[in-house]
Amino acid sequence: MAVLDLRDLPDFTANPYPYYAKLRAEGPVHVLRTEQMERVWLVVGYEEARAVLADQRFGKDWRTTGRWAGEAKPINANMLELDAPHHTRLRRLVVREFTARRIEALRPRVAEITAELLDAMVPAGSADLVDALAFPLPMTVICELLGVPDIDREAFRALSGAVVSPTPGQREGDAVGAMGAYLVQLIEDKRRSPGDDLLSALIRSRDEGGDGLSADELVGMAFLLLVAGHETTVNLISNGVRALLDHPAQLAALRADPGLLDGAVEEMLRYDGPVETATFRFTREEVRVGPTVIPHDEPVLVALASGGRDPERFEDPDTFDIRRTPQSHLAFGHGVHFCLGAPLARMEARIAIGALLERCPDLARDPAGGEPDWLPGLLMRGVRRLPVRW
Repeated sequence: MAVLDLRDLPDFTANPYPYYAKLRAEGPVHVLRTEQMERVWLVVGYEEARAVLADQRFGKDWRTTGRWAGEAKPINANMLELDAPHHTRLRRLVVREFTARRIEALRPRVAEITAELLDAMVPAGSADLVDALAFPLPMTVICELLGVPDIDREAFRALSGAVVSPTPGQREGDAVGAMGAYLVQLIEDKRRSPGDDLLSALIRSRDEGGDGLSADELVGMAFLLLVAGHETTVNLISNGVRALLDHPAQLAALRADPGLLDGAVEEMLRYDGPVETATFRFTREEVRVGPTVIPHDEPVLVALASGGRDPERFEDPDTFDIRRTPQSHLAFGHGVHFCLGAPLARMEARIAIGALLERCPDLARDPAGGEPDWLPGLLMRGVRRLPVRW
């Protein structure tokens, strides 16, 4: 078992995959040290990651831990960070509103927004793809789905980024508090003026026993849907385009056969997905993972990015191959916490990348764009900017 201290590895964020490969070769579980925590258990093997994601002995609720209970905030009262029976109840309330039919009904609007963004972008001949397409598309879609009017997109982007990818020295708690205050006001506005949107539906929602969402649960749910509903898709689109530009033969193959697009998006998710590690889990008891025994009440991170490159699961895993037969990557998680928004993220990525390649046949990196500005932290995997030209 190795000890990985991120404070000593300044190049880890830009390319963590060689480090993950070395760790996997030594075993499936290791100790990670960060600026915030002296010891986090990191699961890097695919099979072990899949097992931990589905194992109820690894809890998600900060409030039920011994050492970490004081870290819980109202926005943590969301499906992603709760366990059964609370998670089961919340997911049941939400899944009725977040249906496949509702998501599929968004397809024309997603295509329309994409076309509008490309209409504004293409005449310039160059752009930061994150600012021009990858960010505004999912941000607009999730805001319209939830019924969030006239949001200050840039201010919200900065606040959201500070929550999920805080820079060194940045006080994450300040951003979390500001985000919570914003969402409380948003929910109050929606109570006074409800509409035909998902957030209004969640406020009204009741299960068979008449049970609805508490005030904290509404804040947590709004946070999860609004932040997770756009942050992950921003990175899926930008990481996917980066992978294509870095592999000209694969880009040419996709241009020659657009029917490969669905498989290409799945390979983008496996090869360099938008989420590097799943959110924290905590051992409810002593648990053995492979040869390693993790003590009770310990924080655990599952490295989804490492699982996607495990040669025990994927042949030639460091090769980007859009014709690869899908083999159950972990980019959207696994088990009861499997991402509810996966169909929407897939649809947005397919529409955005397909339209981009059609409208910009000579798409390439802009050499004047400089070095990539990687998102800090272990949660999200992506870049803040992606300068391109055509």
